[in-house]
Amino acid sequence: MRIVLYVIWALFVAGVIFALVRSLRKTKRQEKLIAGWPKVQATVTGNVAGWTHGGGGSTRSRRFYPTYQFADPNGTLYAGESEVSYANQQVPGSLLEVAYNPANPNQSFQVASESKMVIGCLMPVFVFFALLLFWAAGAFPLG
Repeated sequence: MRIVLYVIWALFVAGVIFALVRSLRKTKRQEKLIAGWPKVQATVTGNVAGWTHGGGGSTRSRRFYPTYQFADPNGTLYAGESEVSYANQQVPGSLLEVAYNPANPNQSFQVASESKMVIGCLMPVFVFFALLLFWAAGAFPLG
């Protein structure tokens, strides 16, 4: 019976590793993509409301994704929606740094490095939780 607990633990650890690697790859790919793109100050025009998925038994919370508008060097206006979510609505008229594809200015991303920081902070939490679960699987009384 104890082997089942260790298998569940191993599946949890594998799932966490998969999710972390996938998030890191996505972040690196996006950073590499926008590294050579021009950066401009965009003006927040509004917010799109959404919800967190409430995974892991946590409650769902409302998040806001700012919409923005920027101009290329020719003065042509383009609009976009940030992939970065905020707990509070961003004030219309405030500025965001945006990188845009010069070949296709409709493709733009908000420049933010918080995702790597969040992943870096989550890693020790997952390691601690995995060690705690491993200990609990070994100490679980199987009567």
